[in-house]
Amino acid sequence: MNIAKYIDHTILKPEATTEDIKRFCTEAKNFGFASVCVNSYNAALVSKELEGSGVKTCVVVGFPLGATTKEVKAFETKQAIENGADEIDTVINIGALKEKNYELVREDIKAVIDVANKKVIVKVIIEACLLTNEEKVKVCEISKEVGADFVKTSTGFSTEGAIKEDVALMRKTVGVEIGVKASGGVRDFNTAMDMITAGANRVGASASIAIIEASK
Repeated sequence: MNIAKYIDHTILKPEATTEDIKRFCTEAKNFGFASVCVNSYNAALVSKELEGSGVKTCVVVGFPLGATTKEVKAFETKQAIENGADEIDTVINIGALKEKNYELVREDIKAVIDVANKKVIVKVIIEACLLTNEEKVKVCEISKEVGADFVKTSTGFSTEGAIKEDVALMRKTVGVEIGVKASGGVRDFNTAMDMITAGANRVGASASIAIIEASK
């Protein structure tokens, strides 16, 4: 099993410098990770650094709170794609979901998917640690209905990251038709394998190299 192909090599810290980003891109090319995941400011740099490598440029949108308008998320998505993004990880409007404003949640996710227009992959970050199981199921159902390519557990910036129980619930809800990404707190090989065994087919991690080295 080539676990590197499951990993989005992730650098989202606000203090990340250009040199940090370039280093992550070099690592991703050397190890064959699925993508490098960055904030939208770094999209053009990452796309240039990864050109021709087969490693994808993954950009977060509405990150990390999800509390911007759908129009802002749509614009951020458009700009990210123009700057070379192959994949978009967008954060839902968590407050709207909590108050059962499902139409707003649906339109918020759909705004990003419409801009992506099937040209890039869209992953929907649900921030599972803030949700009840009922809410997790509901937002996964909505994401699948509006055409998301993946649902994703976490930003890694909230109260908890990915847990295998959430991954299993999300996989059960969406079936085999779309992907599940486990992200946040995945720092070692055993945890990464727990996520994959539970149903994840992508893992977001900043400790990607440690995971790979432990797999050998």
